[in-house]
Amino acid sequence: MSATTNGPGVVLDVARKLLLQRRIRIIVGITITYNVVEAVIAIAAGNVASSAALIGFGLDSIVEVLSAVAIAWQFAAPDPEKREKVALRVIAYAFFALAAYVIVEAGSSLFGLREAAHSPVGIVLAAVSLAVMPFLSWFERQTGRELGSASAIADSKQTLICSYLSAALLVGLVLNSLLGWAWADSIAALVIAAFAIREGLEAWKGESCAVPISALTGERVIEDDHCC
Repeated sequence: MSATTNGPGVVLDVARKLLLQRRIRIIVGITITYNVVEAVIAIAAGNVASSAALIGFGLDSIVEVLSAVAIAWQFAAPDPEKREKVALRVIAYAFFALAAYVIVEAGSSLFGLREAAHSPVGIVLAAVSLAVMPFLSWFERQTGRELGSASAIADSKQTLICSYLSAALLVGLVLNSLLGWAWADSIAALVIAAFAIREGLEAWKGESCAVPISALTGERVIEDDHCC
């Protein structure tokens, strides 16, 4: 049986590679479905409560859907590696757009243009996402690492961001509900923006540089970075 080499000392046979690619498509399908529902609920609840954090969280869900669609498009091709650069660029641009919007929304709240109200729906949504997203991220990351796909790893990191953002959102909404700290909502929104910028830069770096998979997964550090 023929085999393909995936990174130093790692060889995948064709059957295993096809299985991993099919597994990523399944993970992506689940992620898309969940995030569409999450986005609708978060944006609707955010508009009702004038919550920049909830709206930003919903927009992050939309970005995750775009990212997952990009990965699905990549792995629908006979040779997914040829589409990897485009997929990573889509992910990066989506992150940057999300960060820009959330910063503007959080700023308007901090400067008193509007004040976030309580949102029980948002609290429940954040708690559910905090339970679901880490598992989806871990599963896609493990598959992407074995397959040697930088875009799948980037997408899994984006899903993991949703876990961090769920925690930040949950804290902000709870503080606002229990203590009346409306500014906590804006701080949570800025945390979302900061994560989006960082992950956008990492996705862009993965697209524009020859970064080894082991570096993208954090297994080793690149000592000499020639990226511009």
